[in-house]
Amino acid sequence: MERVPVIVVAGFLGAGKTTLLNHLLATARGTRIGVVVNDFGAIGIDAMSVAGQVDAAVSLSNGCLCCAVDVDGLDELLGRLDRLVDVIVVEASGLADPQAMARLVLGSANPRIAYGGLVLLVDAAEFPDDLARHLRVADLVVLNKADRVPDVAGPLAEVDRLKPGVPAVAAVHGRIDPSLLFDPRPRAEYGQLSLEDLLDEAEHAHVHYDSVEFTGGAMNPTRLMSFLDHRPPGLYRIKGFVHFDVPGHRQRFSLHTVGAFLRFERVRRGDGPGGTQLVLIGTGLDPEVLAKALADCEEPDPASVDPQSMLEVLRYLG
Repeated sequence: MERVPVIVVAGFLGAGKTTLLNHLLATARGTRIGVVVNDFGAIGIDAMSVAGQVDAAVSLSNGCLCCAVDVDGLDELLGRLDRLVDVIVVEASGLADPQAMARLVLGSANPRIAYGGLVLLVDAAEFPDDLARHLRVADLVVLNKADRVPDVAGPLAEVDRLKPGVPAVAAVHGRIDPSLLFDPRPRAEYGQLSLEDLLDEAEHAHVHYDSVEFTGGAMNPTRLMSFLDHRPPGLYRIKGFVHFDVPGHRQRFSLHTVGAFLRFERVRRGDGPGGTQLVLIGTGLDPEVLAKALADCEEPDPASVDPQSMLEVLRYLG
């Protein structure tokens, strides 16, 4: 059973969460997106803003679905959405604790969903005092409103100082490539503009990201986990399938990363081609360096590998 990833979008008041969400809804055509807006107050301004963006999508004409609930109804809502969508995005209120939101999704009893990571939006011109605490649970940081600072390198360096190694991207008006968070569906499946087409539209402009593909055989668990634990700067997402041929663990797993978040899932025998197939997405990627690093993770003699080394992989099993 393919599970639906649930991605939490968090950030302080005014950081641009709803703007980013509306950008995703407008540009990820073909991907059926369920949205949960955790908006405090009697009048749900954020919820109305998102709903206004996707009025035409209520009938799924562009593959999106939007609902607004409070935190208490999250698990119930996920159960209503999971069979209708490809991905669910939870927009946490600026007053919500990101750690609590992540725990809420991780604690869901719904077997059809899987936690997909936490994206933290930060205003490039205004760093709140308790940013470091919020960064602790962030898998990907979006440094939004980058046009408000003379040089975005300074804020990016400060984010790295507060949480060394956390993947961070700069954005204006929340315009990031949706493929950093989830998989746009192939154009043939929906007959509308592809992501590549949308990249050329000025109103949806965002940073161009590199994509590197890797195809290989059985991987060594220890060497692969070392690569995943020490991903190069600029590598924001990895998706695909990994094959292991370790005694007692001859199986393929799907691999999903968003920023620092990492999850493996078992793949049923016969699902898709064999071997390892990965797509790596980011900025400033060196295809040759990445291809060599992954090739070095291949295992020519799987029978000699200690089965206990698979524990390094299984601890990330979703």
